[in-house]
Amino acid sequence: MIWDYGGVFSGSPFDAMAGVAREMGVDPGRYLEIVFGPYATDTDHPWHRLERGETTLTNARDEIIEIGRRDGIDADPFHLFTAMGGGGGMRGEVVDFARELKASGLGSALVTNNALEFRDYWRRSIPLDELFHHVIDSSEVGLRKPDPRIFELALEKLGVDAASAVFLDDYAGNVEAARRVGIHGLLVTDAYEDALSELSRLLRR
Repeated sequence: MIWDYGGVFSGSPFDAMAGVAREMGVDPGRYLEIVFGPYATDTDHPWHRLERGETTLTNARDEIIEIGRRDGIDADPFHLFTAMGGGGGMRGEVVDFARELKASGLGSALVTNNALEFRDYWRRSIPLDELFHHVIDSSEVGLRKPDPRIFELALEKLGVDAASAVFLDDYAGNVEAARRVGIHGLLVTDAYEDALSELSRLLRR
C-alpha cells in the first residue's frame, strides 16, 4: 500500500484553495496554477522547488505572491491555512483502515509532496508508526510526485514490484503518474469512502 497524505487522510488542499479562488471571484483553475504551478508536471515553479526542499517557504511564498500580482490576483499561499482550518480534521475512517492494513502485515508507505516547514505539523496529525512502515517526504528526498523516481523509491523500500502495489491520491495527475510506473492507482475524492470500498475489493477484504 502506498498512501498520499493531504486529500486522503484529510480534506484536499486543492479543493480548499479552489474555494478561496471562488470567494475572490477568480477562476479556480488559474488560481491553482499560480499557487501550486502546473501540478501534473515537475517544474521550477516555486511551489515545486519548495516541495523538493530546494527553497524556503518564505522565498516560495514571496515568488508566488509576485506571480499573482502580475495578474492582479491575491495568490498568497498562506490562504491555504485559513481554508484548511475548517476542513474537519483527519478522516478517522481512513486512519483506521490504514492501521488495520499495516497490522494485517501488508507493507505500507506514505508518499507525500510536502514542505520542510510543514513537517512538525503534519507528522503530529496522524500516528505515523501505526500506519506506515516507511514515510517518504518529498522535501527530504528531493523528489516529488509525479516524478516516477519517488514511486520507484517507495517500491524499493517496500520490496515489491509495481504490479503488487496500490496507490491512493487525491490528485489525478499523481494517480496517472503512478499508473505509468505500473502501480494500481485509485483517485480519492471528497467521497473518500468510495476509494476505500474499491481498495477493499482489490484486497478482497
